[in-house]
Amino acid sequence: MNGGDEVVAAPVDPPQPLEWKFSQVFGERTAGEEVQEVDIISAIEFDKTGDHLATGDRGGRVVLFERTDTKDHGGSRRDLERLDYPISRHPEFRYKTEFQSHEPEFDYLKSLEIEEKINKIRWCQTANGALFLLSTNDKTIKFWKVQEKKIKKISDMNLDSSKAVGNCSVASSSNSLSPRPYLANGGCPDRSYSSLSNELSFPPGGIPSLRLPMVVASHETSLVARCRRVYAHAHDYHINSISNNSDGETFISADDLRINLWNLEISNQSFNIVDVKPANMEDLTEVITSAEFHPSHCNMLGYSSSKGSIRLIDLRQSALCDSHAKLFEEPEPAGTRSFFTEIIASISDIKFGKDGRYILSRDYMTLKLWDINMDSGPVSTFQVHEYLRPKLCDLYENDSIFDKFECCLSGDGLRVATGSYSNLFRVFGSSPGSTEATTLEASKNPMRRQVQAPSRPSRSLSSSLTRVVRRGAESPGVDANGNSFDFTTKLLHLAWHPTCALNIEVQKWLPESMRKQPDFVPGFW
Repeated sequence: MNGGDEVVAAPVDPPQPLEWKFSQVFGERTAGEEVQEVDIISAIEFDKTGDHLATGDRGGRVVLFERTDTKDHGGSRRDLERLDYPISRHPEFRYKTEFQSHEPEFDYLKSLEIEEKINKIRWCQTANGALFLLSTNDKTIKFWKVQEKKIKKISDMNLDSSKAVGNCSVASSSNSLSPRPYLANGGCPDRSYSSLSNELSFPPGGIPSLRLPMVVASHETSLVARCRRVYAHAHDYHINSISNNSDGETFISADDLRINLWNLEISNQSFNIVDVKPANMEDLTEVITSAEFHPSHCNMLGYSSSKGSIRLIDLRQSALCDSHAKLFEEPEPAGTRSFFTEIIASISDIKFGKDGRYILSRDYMTLKLWDINMDSGPVSTFQVHEYLRPKLCDLYENDSIFDKFECCLSGDGLRVATGSYSNLFRVFGSSPGSTEATTLEASKNPMRRQVQAPSRPSRSLSSSLTRVVRRGAESPGVDANGNSFDFTTKLLHLAWHPTCALNIEVQKWLPESMRKQPDFVPGFW
């Protein structure tokens, strides 16, 4: 300050309300069309650049989509920003390729069927133009490489026909008695390199005018997915999370009782870094529900439990992280405990913010935003579907209370989102004191309800802890305030584009009839 002038900090304006606009859709089913169980999406993930989108389904398939709107402008986003070229179009994704990631298996030692359903997908660092990603079902993790392969064919043989043996421009085939004509200068029409040796019969002494190298031209390209590593036989319970480390070399996988640390290049060995299994299983009181690495600190990771707590651990403390560095849990209000308290407190998903400062958690009823520097309680709590609280008994009877909803943050960290029932998802402003709350329906025609056949998810240890009986059937209804709740249509999986603030990708189903179309576009809100 000079001359006693005061410097007043400018007030921080709250984020402006977003204008939500429908842009693309995966596949709207027609009236009377049945949805196959294997076509329902079970995992969805953008890569860090936002240029690629991966989805996994209950049939064990992984489908990749590629962003095309930036290519239409003739350059990358960075190039367009350098040229100050305005980008007015919404992000557009088109079908890239697909592959079968997992197959159904049977564990004969435990007499247990292993579903092929994809639980999680995580993108890895790209290299040499190839895409790398991890996918997992309940027991096995696979490391995939997707790369373009060029198909090459010979366009010029470098053969001077005037100097050929017998002064003839034809060569006899070893597999046919009829001569095969060649183009000028030895060009062979429509012949591939692999079939060359079977088509030519060279005279004794060779052809003096034939010299190398021959001219080989690329005619077309095809995408090839190859499984580089298989990480198996390391989990006794169902894998609920995988997460890449910021070092680009390691990742973790978590089940109900253990978290294992893997090296991407080593598939036959992992290190158990967290083990909450008690000596006597009858003493088990909580299980691990989700785990994720810190986005920038390779030594830190967080995991959540069925009791509603989040533990932050530091891998530098010990090889087996029995003790946590920080514990985040909200004290239970006095006099509010009921039979459902522990069930709805179970955290189904956690996500770190892009800068690693905040952790977003989703339990059954709420979203909570935690500051890693403040473990006394969440900085914000968002009510997702509070109107269902009087219906907890019904939710328990039809198993809906055990649904695992995921959550996500926008790339700028100003908004958070999660799914609900009746094809709805909710978006909240994450700034302290923000009152922004938006409810949107994930449907091309918001007035038309899409009812899918209810499915029974496979039981995990976490749901068995508090499960006593199961009865009743899922059914839609309306509460006294007119809020609809259709338990058969629910949005469990969301992924927010890392750079675009106006769009959210949500779970839809992808019918097999549309899966092969090269110009098919996914759902995008």
